[in-house]
Amino acid sequence: MQLVVGRIGKPHGVRGEVTVEVRTDEPEARFAPGTVLRTEPGAMPPPVSPRSELGATPAPVDEPGVPFRVPAELTIEEARFHQGRVLIAFAGIPDRNTAEALRGTLLVVDSADVTPPDDPEEFHDHQLVGLAVVTPTGERLGEVARIDHAPSSDLLVLRRPEGRTALIPFVRAIVPEVDLAGGRVIVDPPAGLLDL
Repeated sequence: MQLVVGRIGKPHGVRGEVTVEVRTDEPEARFAPGTVLRTEPGAMPPPVSPRSELGATPAPVDEPGVPFRVPAELTIEEARFHQGRVLIAFAGIPDRNTAEALRGTLLVVDSADVTPPDDPEEFHDHQLVGLAVVTPTGERLGEVARIDHAPSSDLLVLRRPEGRTALIPFVRAIVPEVDLAGGRVIVDPPAGLLDL
């Protein structure tokens, strides 16, 4: 399973650096120099006309007449934090035009390459997605569709059997147990939570 650890944003400067929207709890480790990250399969820059009204330069090219293609892997040459953002220079991305072509590309790692958390009360999103959600009495409520990371707490997005979704705050008072080996999350929702 591919896990998204970041999304490339706009270029920064003229030397090919890009901003990265971080989607990992460990940015220092994940974006260390020398790290090779896969790009979202099939990622392509949006089409750019050769000339705009403002006289912008055309999209970067690998060879004359061939549009730049986002490589399957990018190697981090340098990473630094600047004003609360991560700025990354990738090998083979020499200038702003080439960096612009990377905008929107998702950076991913294989879940097999991610070490499990040391804390038994901490989980990676991919460990929870697909688990059955049941009440303490065993009544099946649905399954975990995804995890939303809200400012106040993480939310389990529950896919109900009838197709609706429900949001469940991922706090001990409502989610007393996560049984990875048993493939289930035990949820004790307050009255009305699943009706919202």
